[in-house]
Amino acid sequence: MKERNAILLLLLASFLWGMCFVAQSSASSVIGSITFNGIRMLLGSLVLLPFVVKNLKAHKGDKKYIKTLAVGGLLCGLSLAMASTLQQIGLESTTAGKASFITGIYALIVPVLSILLGKKVPLRIWLCIIVALVGTFLISVNGDKGINKGDILVMICAFFFAIQVMFIDHFVQKLDAITLSSIQFFVVALIDIPLGFAIEPFKIQMLWDAIIPILYAGCISCGIAYTLQPIGQKYVSPSKACLALSLESAWGAVGGVIILGQHLSGREIIGAILMFAAVLVSQLPPFKKPLELKK
Repeated sequence: MKERNAILLLLLASFLWGMCFVAQSSASSVIGSITFNGIRMLLGSLVLLPFVVKNLKAHKGDKKYIKTLAVGGLLCGLSLAMASTLQQIGLESTTAGKASFITGIYALIVPVLSILLGKKVPLRIWLCIIVALVGTFLISVNGDKGINKGDILVMICAFFFAIQVMFIDHFVQKLDAITLSSIQFFVVALIDIPLGFAIEPFKIQMLWDAIIPILYAGCISCGIAYTLQPIGQKYVSPSKACLALSLESAWGAVGGVIILGQHLSGREIIGAILMFAAVLVSQLPPFKKPLELKK
């Protein structure tokens, strides 16, 4: 596949993920957040099931692979359960646009967490983090009212998304990416569906009223977008892939304005621009000094 076509696949994945914030925001007023998240993750897992069956057949009898898949699926699933559930609950009291930009700071949290693995964080990343924090303050703090509860939950969810990304980065080197995605979705469903039914009110009518957001978030966002991601990344450098995928936050904001009629204030727009710029700059390849000509 040509790099240009692969980048288009990644841009499509970022668009599908961005629009998912609209679906999640729409569903938050119809069905319980935990129940919704569990059902959509189950759908996402089932959509990828054919790939899982094929992969498991190819590794039949490979106990080491199956064990690694079980451990990786569990760890990725637990971190994804925390991240996606907190994000969905946060969307009950914040907008799709704000949630998409705040979630995007996971890209800056990842290098900070990598310090625990003995890696150094470049000065540019620290500067991006400072800019992102300023943007977060502008987009979240509303005068005397302080920080919105939903924004706080989405900030915490970004931390767990960063952990999930690090787990994915580790296990995807040993496992099939699509199979790992399906397993982690299934783990989230196993946690959220029983928990949602236990603590949230539920009627079949709620499921029907939220059927379009559920189908989109489950089949399109989880099933299709998470399939496009590994395919595209196979033919594109990590830096270019991150730049394409980071547009998810912008798509989420656009979708919130056009589809849901949500708007950001002038202060929030400035904050969103700062956060988006910080994420983009953090993903650029390191600057290399030009070679000096010998005299």
